Amino acid sequence: MSHTFPSKDVLQVKNEELENYFANTIIPQLFVDAHLILRKFTPPAMTHFDLSTQDLGKKITDVKDNLRYPGITDNIREVILSEEILEKEVQTTDGKWYQMNILPYKVRKENRTNGVIITFVDITSRIHLLRDLEKLNAEHETLLFALTHDIRQPLSALSLMAEVLEQAFEKQDRARFQHCIKRYRSCVTSVKNLLNNFVAANTTGAGAEKTLERINIQSVVEDVTIGLRSQTFTSQNIENDIEASEVFFSRNNFRSIVYNLLNNSVKYAQPDRELKVKITTRKLDGFVLVQVKDNGIGIAPEKQERIFAKGERLDHSIEGTGMGLFIIRRMLESHGGRIEVESTPGEGSTFSVYFREKPVAPAK
Repeated sequence: MSHTFPSKDVLQVKNEELENYFANTIIPQLFVDAHLILRKFTPPAMTHFDLSTQDLGKKITDVKDNLRYPGITDNIREVILSEEILEKEVQTTDGKWYQMNILPYKVRKENRTNGVIITFVDITSRIHLLRDLEKLNAEHETLLFALTHDIRQPLSALSLMAEVLEQAFEKQDRARFQHCIKRYRSCVTSVKNLLNNFVAANTTGAGAEKTLERINIQSVVEDVTIGLRSQTFTSQNIENDIEASEVFFSRNNFRSIVYNLLNNSVKYAQPDRELKVKITTRKLDGFVLVQVKDNGIGIAPEKQERIFAKGERLDHSIEGTGMGLFIIRRMLESHGGRIEVESTPGEGSTFSVYFREKPVAPAK
């Protein structure tokens, strides 16, 4: 049985079609063969890998690139061996973020993978949007929590004052005084209704407290990490040791706690060394313990308790309100939890957050 092979003209046409595709596509793409040799690339890829036509035929390890991603060679080998698509978010030295897809290049007739196609999609705006949304969410949650708790004391004082006034002046112009008291109580009721309406519009559950639910810790950590990404902080800066995978808490409040702790690690990082953060979780004496350890500037012993005070800031040159750790403590204590810190100046800090293993009704 004879085989019919494509003519030279057909091969030339197909080659020209491939060359035209690579020359005109607006997506950065690289074709690297199974020996890690760079065979083709699209013009947009030149800006990401600092490529020229002289780089064709070189090993990808010998090609200078401006990606903050030293593990690309290992990932190429992984895709060739597994024949599965690999997706990662990577950053270039100019601060842009890209969704990098490494796809196996398969030779169908020989049923083998002969290299990879690497594509890059610009997701910088999405990363920035997620970061802004995460920051807004954390600020919103801390504000909401502070409002729903701090306003109770003055409202209670107003109600008590009304009763005292009513008793003190009951023997004077009773009709007029009762009218004033009625209006006074009406104002208090209006404020309470305003508070309840505000809370109801911003929560999924009824009442002033968030509904407790089962939360996957790893999922929240990954979401917050994306929201915090910058040129100095990526998922490569974080090590996770998740032994206890779930916690019962308000999802939004839990995200706010994780965001504040990780954001503090970023803000108070040592300027002369790469930031490293380790998140560990485990069950301990009826609690789920979540620890966030960093190698930042640390906190002096005499300031370690003060950082949980309302409005307290360690460094006024760093952006912040001094409310984050204060609100975190309030959130935790209202559900039977707590937060502690251990720190050594110049070496870093470890924040230990204790969540009740079983749901606890909020403290009134």
